[in-house]
Order: sequence, then structure tokens, then C-alpha cells
Amino acid sequence: MRLSAKWFTWFTGIGIYVMFLGGIFYYNLFKWTFDEKLKQESIDMVRMYAPTLINGLSRNQSAISMDEFDIITRLAKDERVAALLFLNKYGEVRWFKDPTKITEAFDQFQKEVTLPTDAIEQAWLSKSPVVRAVPNLPLYDIAIPLALRGDIMGILDVQVSREGVVRVINQAMNKYAIGAVGVLLLLGIPLYFFLHHFVLGPLMALRDSIESISFKTLELKFPPRADEIGDVAVVINTFLSKVRAEISNATVKEKQRGAAEARWWQSILAAVVSKNHKAIVVDEDNSVLFTNFATTTGAATGTGTGDGKLHLLDVIDSQQQDVLRLVGVALDRPNQLVEADTTFKGDACHVKAVHLEEEGELKRTLILFEPKLPGGRL
Repeated sequence: MRLSAKWFTWFTGIGIYVMFLGGIFYYNLFKWTFDEKLKQESIDMVRMYAPTLINGLSRNQSAISMDEFDIITRLAKDERVAALLFLNKYGEVRWFKDPTKITEAFDQFQKEVTLPTDAIEQAWLSKSPVVRAVPNLPLYDIAIPLALRGDIMGILDVQVSREGVVRVINQAMNKYAIGAVGVLLLLGIPLYFFLHHFVLGPLMALRDSIESISFKTLELKFPPRADEIGDVAVVINTFLSKVRAEISNATVKEKQRGAAEARWWQSILAAVVSKNHKAIVVDEDNSVLFTNFATTTGAATGTGTGDGKLHLLDVIDSQQQDVLRLVGVALDRPNQLVEADTTFKGDACHVKAVHLEEEGELKRTLILFEPKLPGGRL
């Protein structure tokens, strides 16, 4: 996978991960904020009318006054209120949406109408507002005691719907998601520009420079940079310098070894080969390493081939297929002498060839031309 694809994958993955964690955090924050606001607004709404309700309860516990009825009707018509129950201090129903339940004792009322929570009992005992979430329903059961100088005069139980809160939370989460994606894009675009301009671009330029390295010069043409990519280019240039030095040393050693080998062959052939015999030494590629006679290119007798290597075909006539076949036979029979008659440089001669080969050693082929005397004698 390319570096840009890896960056995009990691950036997208991390962005989604952060958005998910942020979504959980903000959802709970919104839920807590709006739920608490709904609870507090419901309690404050009742407390605003509490003096009138307490005044009515103080005057008459058995019958609801017109002022109380007007307040209860106003509360019941609030779109957030799903149900409302008003009890006096004796536990009798003072107001309920079903008129037949009015004046019923609380115990009897509970038998006929199932209350979702124990908020009323807890509010009566604690003498303070109690809020309970209704199980499996988007409702809060809020019981608010109406007290006068520490004595509970009655309780107003309100079931408040959370649908409006859920709707607001969903809208807030939608805005959060849009904003998070926008922030991700605003961060991603400059970061990708930075990655492409300062990392990917220089890396591709370095790649092109490496691909264009000439085997003759072994030089990296890359502009200097004061960063990690520039450091890599410097290291590559240093490595290429070492390679150039090694190649130069190897070339010098090869030349020295070739000259030494040529002197060695000159000494050996001078000792064992007659002056009128012509000798050629070639390597495994049939490149001429030494001759004891002047070649057609002007190479001096007894010298190596120098900088310009000669091939065997440059020394002998290409039409002398018998000599080439003899060399081929010698290659197939290492360390065995093979012989044949031929004509070399216009003179009849007897040619001998031997391919010298040892495991792990250099391979050389010696070709010796012995001129024939009149009558066919050597």
C-alpha cells in the first residue's frame, strides 16, 4: 500500500474514532443538559403557581377553587405535560383528568390507576421534589410537594414528556456530525497538502533521481535538503561514493592482476615455447589475455590486451572454423590436450589447445600454433 493510501486510511480511521468518542461525550452532555433543563423548568413552572395552590389548599382541602382549577387547566394544556395528578394533604385526589376519580383516597386510586413510579411517596417522605424516569417511556414522573411552614398541604404529580428533548438532542447531534465532518476536512486538506508537498513529492523526486543514476558515474543528482529526506540522499551519495571507490580499486587490481598474469604467461611461454611458435591465451569468454606475437591491431608482442580487450576472432581469421571447433572441443574436455592441423596467417601449422580449469580457480585456454616445415615436418 502506498504511503498516501496509508495516510488516508489512518487519518480517516482516527477521525472516525475521535468523532465516535466525541459523539458519545456530546450525546451524554446534551442529554444531561436538556434533561436537567426540562426537569428544572417543570419544577419552576409548578413553583411559580405554588402560592396560589397552597392558598387554595389552606382554605379548603376537599374542594378545588377556581384559581386552582385555572392553574391546573393551564398546566394540563402544556404540550410537555402528558398527565397530571393533584392530591391534598389527606391523600385524596383533588384533580385528575378523569372526574370520577376526584375525591378518591390515594390507596383506592392506585388500585384503579397504575402509577409509573414511586415519585409521590418519595416526595411525601422527603418533602422535596422527586424526579423519576418512567421505564420504557420517554417520560419523567415529577412529584412536587406543596408545603406551608414545613407542613405538606398537598402534592402535584406531573408526567413530563421527553419527546421535545429527544428532538432537540437529535438536532444537536446532527449539527455535531456535520461540524465534525467539516473539521475533519478542514484538518485533512492542509495536512494532505503538507504530506504531499514536504514528504511524498520529495520522496518521488528522490526515487526518480535514484532511477536515473548512471552506472558510469554512480552519482545521485538530488538537490540538498535540510530534512530527513535530504539526510537519506546524503547517505545514498555516500554509499555511491564508496561503491565508486570499490569499483576503482577493483579495476586497478584487475589491471594489476592482468599485467601480472601477462608477465607470468610471458615467462612460462618464453621458457617452454619455441620462438617461431605462436601462442594465444584466452579467458572463459574467449577474450585474449596474452599473445607472444603482434596482433593485427598493433598490440605489442608479449603484452596484455590493455584497455581494449581483443576477442579470439580479432586475432585469428573468422574463416578458420577448424580452430574455433578445436577451442570448443578443448572447452568440453578440461585439462586435456586436443590437436589439429590448420593454416594460421598463411602458414601451415599444427595447432594444440588445452583448457585449464580448476574448481574455484580462473579458467584459461592456451592455443599453440606450431609451423610445419617443408615435407610436413614440425
